[in-house]
Amino acid sequence: MQRNNQIIQHRLLLVLTVFLTLSLKVEAQNTDIDWLRKINSSGSKHADKFHRAISLSVYPAMIITPSAVFTDGLIQKDTFLINAGLCIAAGLALNVGITLATKYAINRDRPYITYPDLQVVKTENTPSMPSGHTSSAFAIATSLTLLHPKWYITIPTFAWAGGVAYSRISLGVHYPSDIIAGALVGSGTAWLTWYLNKKIFCKKIKRKVAENE
Repeated sequence: MQRNNQIIQHRLLLVLTVFLTLSLKVEAQNTDIDWLRKINSSGSKHADKFHRAISLSVYPAMIITPSAVFTDGLIQKDTFLINAGLCIAAGLALNVGITLATKYAINRDRPYITYPDLQVVKTENTPSMPSGHTSSAFAIATSLTLLHPKWYITIPTFAWAGGVAYSRISLGVHYPSDIIAGALVGSGTAWLTWYLNKKIFCKKIKRKVAENE
């Protein structure tokens, strides 16, 4: 009798757990689309042009940022800056790889596919989560902040990255949760690349100094 009661209790607990999980999931989905609708519906044609422009600015930034740091290092004959430029490029490459792998692993439909009433300026060919534009923008902002931890670098770069993230929602191509995931992936890959590079690069410098002494 006691065993039967335990079985019943376990089953009730399982049912309750599943119910709460599904309820939280539904609530999260509702919040996601509610925020998307509010931001997406508030745009105008002029705003759409601006958001598309800031969204597309990620592509040249991915090339210009590491190239500028690397070139500056060559001009100044600064090994640290040369290495930093290579590190930023490697971080962006890692970020793109992880972002694409995660996109196809999750395989989430774009919001305008699920909700055809959304205002969309341009459709995309890849799955939705995480946002690739956002992850790249935050990877760049994080890398530059780690390289130059000054407020006049941090504030503008993260403001730009935030603008890119907002533009992706406004254009109707991403859910807010896609943006959050993209920001985490981008910042995380930049920090990880910088951390590993610092450990390896600093060890090499210390080794060379010790050899020359």
